[in-house]
Amino acid sequence: MLIDRLALQGITRPWEHQVTAAEHAHAGRSVIIATGTASGKSLAYLMPAVQAILDGGNVLYLSPTKALAADQLRAVRELRIPRIRAATYDGDTPTDERQWVRTHANLVLTNPDMLHHGVLPQHARWSAFLRRLEYVIIDESHGYRGVFGSHVAHVLRRLRRACAKYKSAPTFVLASATSSRPAESASRLVGLPVEEVTADASPRGPVAFALWEPPLTEFRGERGAPVRRTATAEAADLLADLTIEGIRTLAFIRSRRGAETVALAAKRVLAEAGADELAGRVAAYRAGYLAGDRRELEARLRDGTLLGLATTNALELGVDVSGLDAVVITGWPGTRASLWQQAGRAGRDGQGALAVLVAADDPLDTYLVHHPEAVFGKPVEATVLDPDNPHVLEPHLCAAASEIPLTDADAELFGPNTPALLADLTRRGMLRHRPSGWFWTRRERASALADIRGAGGPPVQIVEAATGRLLGSVDEPASHTTVHAGAVYLHQGETYTVSALDLEDHVALVESAEVDYTTSARDVTDIEVLETLRSRSWGDAELHYGTVEVTRQVVGYQIRQVQTGTFLGEEPLDLPPRTLRTRAVWWTISPEQHAELDGKDVRLPGAAHAAEHASIGLLPLFATCDRWDIGGVSTEMHPDTGRLTVFVYDGHAGGAGFAERGYTAAAQWLRATHQAIESCECEAGCPSCIQSPKCGNGNDPLDKQGALDLLELLLRDAPVDPE
Repeated sequence: MLIDRLALQGITRPWEHQVTAAEHAHAGRSVIIATGTASGKSLAYLMPAVQAILDGGNVLYLSPTKALAADQLRAVRELRIPRIRAATYDGDTPTDERQWVRTHANLVLTNPDMLHHGVLPQHARWSAFLRRLEYVIIDESHGYRGVFGSHVAHVLRRLRRACAKYKSAPTFVLASATSSRPAESASRLVGLPVEEVTADASPRGPVAFALWEPPLTEFRGERGAPVRRTATAEAADLLADLTIEGIRTLAFIRSRRGAETVALAAKRVLAEAGADELAGRVAAYRAGYLAGDRRELEARLRDGTLLGLATTNALELGVDVSGLDAVVITGWPGTRASLWQQAGRAGRDGQGALAVLVAADDPLDTYLVHHPEAVFGKPVEATVLDPDNPHVLEPHLCAAASEIPLTDADAELFGPNTPALLADLTRRGMLRHRPSGWFWTRRERASALADIRGAGGPPVQIVEAATGRLLGSVDEPASHTTVHAGAVYLHQGETYTVSALDLEDHVALVESAEVDYTTSARDVTDIEVLETLRSRSWGDAELHYGTVEVTRQVVGYQIRQVQTGTFLGEEPLDLPPRTLRTRAVWWTISPEQHAELDGKDVRLPGAAHAAEHASIGLLPLFATCDRWDIGGVSTEMHPDTGRLTVFVYDGHAGGAGFAERGYTAAAQWLRATHQAIESCECEAGCPSCIQSPKCGNGNDPLDKQGALDLLELLLRDAPVDPE
């Protein structure tokens, strides 16, 4: 039946990678298919899923977004196979429909949040569905990374426990963009051995891919460094030019504020060019808009009414916008998987397309435009998560105990930290130990303890002071850097400045203002080594990975002009310090190496500081993180090591796996860091190589040549091949 339905859609023969993945699933082997955008991954999991349903089984589909689940539901219903009873089950599902889904649906499309809060705590009501569960499909699995991915890993382990209670053991089928070692990442996510399929046999139209580096301007920034034209200004010009040519274009921008800025700037360029009618065919799209407004923008983009759309990654997944001609990617989007997801939005009907990566003023972007093999060659980026993080595991042990009492055997499922955490939770009265296991003791919902997408704690509400209108919210840890007093906040094209941040009441008050500058917070950091978990030597140099305690305090913010990035000044802030116990990678040089550099008159504090900044900028090439997910400290003589030491640490309690990936890929990572600094055309250092926008020391001291000398010495005895 499926073959006949696919034939009606013009699909007569599946591609080889689709067949290989489906055969693994048919045989009961969990599998990940990691191939390019528009390579037909959905057919690879639909083939075994539909057969299982026709044989009387059930299928659970998980996606990171509601939009993607809705898109998949439309695709399944278009097959018009009568025996498939598909339904979404998420926060938007009406209460009266939920009982029908639990009782009658055999293909349930949901997300990890709903599985965590709505399904597993009520597993008894889902017993009929779980008893016949054959497959769990995890779409866009590369998105489950860092702390969010670690939370989802434990949600999936809890799902496996619930299935075991009802005598089922589903096979997992994962779909991912290309990445390094996908089977290893998938296995860490689901807690089971996973096969991988990476050979992409799908045909595709030609894509012209440009790497675009904005020019240096005559302006001078911090410490007299040259300033490049901003990536957002370049993207706005490109979006306007493509709109004039009638080319349907998406411009991806990293931030909500950036998306608004690019759309407004493109409209201004069009108006100045006398193309006022085209200015109305350019808009912004981002999370935070009302659902009706988003649907209207999507419809206008599909029918061609809109020619240009500046968007965050909200349009990277889940919304069918085929037929686009070009994509402009404003700055490295965080991961190579996201880069190709975004580039793949153009040319989806098989026609030729254009993709442009506009480099931001950042070491990683500098490296990529000068080393295109890092973009187009074999992936080195791994999807990183850390299920052993005790801060993540603890609330899931409580949730698991409230669902089904925990036993000693569950340590194999949840990992080696389980026994110690169970003992601590029992001591604190959250769990009660009986001969038959550990039981949840409290009345509140245990699943509420784990905020799987946030950092925990109530968010800070952003309120317009004059009207009391709620504009949005931000996680409390991020509030210090994003909505501090004096910060610029952009909402739906309107600019506001923060007049006050009240951390006790979790409120930031903002006032409408027309300003032509942006702000970025600066902080100072101290770090203490608590435990060394792994170490190795590169000749006299040493590399370490372990647990650290970081004390960080936001002390001020920089002001820069929007269009040019020109540094306008800095203002102090008085915010309380925050303490974080996390994981870090750090490296040291020996006293003899220290003396060798002294003999070359290397200014070691500036050299280490510059190497730290650049290495933070390059780690996202190897680990699926953003430079804002990690931090660093460098010192000529650290009290815990007695040596010159450079630390790079995870910015999440307990660690997120990023520093661990830095340790395992250290030689590649630090060589790329050296190459990024060397590739930059500036003389003494700039934001494209060694300056950092969040440096609490005002990017002083920094020594570009010294950083090159230091890294050359460090890497002298490092392995050549990937470690």
